[in-house]
Amino acid sequence: MTVMIRLENIKKSYQIGKRDLEVLRGVNLHVDEGELVAIMGPSGSGKSTLMHIIGCLDYPTGGKYFLSGQDVSKLNDNQLALFRNQKIGFVFQSFNLLARTSALENVELPLLYSDVPAEVRLRRSRASLATVGLAHREQSHPNQLSGGQQQRVAIARSLVNRPALLLADEPSSDLDEETEAEIMHLFEEIHRKKGVTIILITHNLSLAGKAQRKLRMSKGRLVDI
Repeated sequence: MTVMIRLENIKKSYQIGKRDLEVLRGVNLHVDEGELVAIMGPSGSGKSTLMHIIGCLDYPTGGKYFLSGQDVSKLNDNQLALFRNQKIGFVFQSFNLLARTSALENVELPLLYSDVPAEVRLRRSRASLATVGLAHREQSHPNQLSGGQQQRVAIARSLVNRPALLLADEPSSDLDEETEAEIMHLFEEIHRKKGVTIILITHNLSLAGKAQRKLRMSKGRLVDI
């Protein structure tokens, strides 16, 4: 099995006044291509900081990170942004949809930074919305959609660039129990049909229970559970 993610002694600290706040204290992690992994842990344990580093949204202050064999620490900001856009899809708790933009246009956004021709953008965006069951809501704006439908649009957007890695940070915490189950089923379908590597950051035990492997963050360190 090919290793998708390899973290070696990853550390992250922030300067708070005159002292350093150590958030990650030497995280080691291997994730194989095609795995569905859940990372759990209480607030303040470092889960979101770890996701930002895995997602190339932030740099570690120590250690090495390899994604698909690429030493991410050697990339400059522009290279990192391009690599992130090509390799990684993101799903956030707050959906992060543009309010005055249709579902189809929201899904299309990542492709605008990839020099993809307009007709290809349209075709792929429509296909991505169809994947999440919203082909009939292409022209709907976020305020015309339920919370679950908005999250589906966000998931469609995360898939439109055909990423190798999908990162979901608390993707169901603002949803009711029934909708949460539907969203988790959608992640399972994406994992099964598309073979995308998925990492879920979650507090939710039922959500984590669907993963192939469960890990826990505790005081800035990662352990198997």
